Amino acid sequence: MRSVKAVLIVLGVLAGLSTALPASAEDEAFTYGVWRNPKNSVHVEIKPCGGGRACGYVVWASAEAQADARKGGSANLVGMQILRDFKLEKSGSWRGKVFVPDLNMTLSGTADFPDAMTMKAKGCLLPNFLCKSQTWKRVDIAAANTPAS
Repeated sequence: MRSVKAVLIVLGVLAGLSTALPASAEDEAFTYGVWRNPKNSVHVEIKPCGGGRACGYVVWASAEAQADARKGGSANLVGMQILRDFKLEKSGSWRGKVFVPDLNMTLSGTADFPDAMTMKAKGCLLPNFLCKSQTWKRVDIAAANTPAS
């Protein structure tokens, strides 16, 4: 079960790196930002990291997610780069590497952004083999659009 959780976290991170073709600053804003996994246990900030690539760093994690990462050998989940070298492909998907702290493994991954609030992430142990998908939601825009109480 722990391995499945780790794969899900990695897939979520991969999704954060993917988006439609960033032909303009507006398109890049569509991909970059803070994204949360389906369980809202990990938030990842996706940002440019040079050479037309995108990278993702954990900016928040629940106590349970942090404990799972420690059990996998990662002492500090918050601040960790888990999305690496995502590059935009001609298909419009982003492809790169995702580090899964719970499993202490790096997987191949893709990410697509069907709209400004949704990221579809997919991570695989091998290309197109033993894959898992997740839908992540944007945190930064969602928080900005929430009425103050």
